[in-house]
Amino acid sequence: MTSESGDNSAASRVRMGRPGAAGAGRDRFGLTGTSQSFDPRVVAIRPDLADIAVAGTHFAPHYAAPMMRSGVLPGASLRASPSVDADQTSELLFGEGFALLDLTGGWAWGYCLADHYVGYLAAEALAAPIAPTHRVAMIEAMLHSAPDAASGGPAVLPRGALVMGEPEGEWLATSHGYLPLASLVEVGVEDNDPAELAEQMIGTPYVWGGRTAKGIDCSGLAQLVWAAAGIQLPRDSDLQLASLGADKDVDPAALARGDLVFFPGHVGIMADSQTIIHASRRWMAVNSEPLADVIARSAAKDHDPPVSGYKRLR
Repeated sequence: MTSESGDNSAASRVRMGRPGAAGAGRDRFGLTGTSQSFDPRVVAIRPDLADIAVAGTHFAPHYAAPMMRSGVLPGASLRASPSVDADQTSELLFGEGFALLDLTGGWAWGYCLADHYVGYLAAEALAAPIAPTHRVAMIEAMLHSAPDAASGGPAVLPRGALVMGEPEGEWLATSHGYLPLASLVEVGVEDNDPAELAEQMIGTPYVWGGRTAKGIDCSGLAQLVWAAAGIQLPRDSDLQLASLGADKDVDPAALARGDLVFFPGHVGIMADSQTIIHASRRWMAVNSEPLADVIARSAAKDHDPPVSGYKRLR
């Protein structure tokens, strides 16, 4: 770790690793060819700094080795630039891992470990990494100050939050407080019906970049419910489509519960062969409606074809 003095004091600026460091005995890099193109959403490169993992394929003045951190806020906004006015692109949930590459002026830059999504977080959202033992399985779960349902608590954790603790009767004791075991599942336990989780989210406000019951977007909904089933999807719908290699030739009449349906810039989850659940900007909420209606609206926007692909994950 290096630090700088003056206006860039150690308290305001920390850069992880040292420029060009790749581990013991290796201090220099060389490109084997021209620097490759990249998607800045999932490849951590700035004009001044890049993730050490891309050294050799992408040029940067300096490279940094990430320092592992975990989220300590129920949901921390991941932003496109280090400003509270910058667009929210995603959220880091409590307990989720974050690879920290740079810390400057109260802003942490790096990427979320679950989906490699790159962005800026408020530094206060991060703390030492944990080894999660449980995952919040309810839409929300209150973190209590004592193992008593009548006790107050410091936070309400969203579905998908990760926690580390020891069971004590009907509670999980963590360093932050107590969670009812009834609201949790052990890490590694999978849900067999992602569509049911999507149905529970109906009515949740639409928020660009959101991943919780406070607000969620279409790809965040798909990512959240399938993560509970043990399948970690990329963050954005086009990345999900490309990663899954969805079939564009499936007959819509053959769709089944839990299937993903992709549109240009959009994704939804099938509740049955005719009904889709999606976080819709049209309705500004998670909504359930006939798939035929969504296809018709997509076609009316001059999308050809109106559906980008279908994917059955199970």
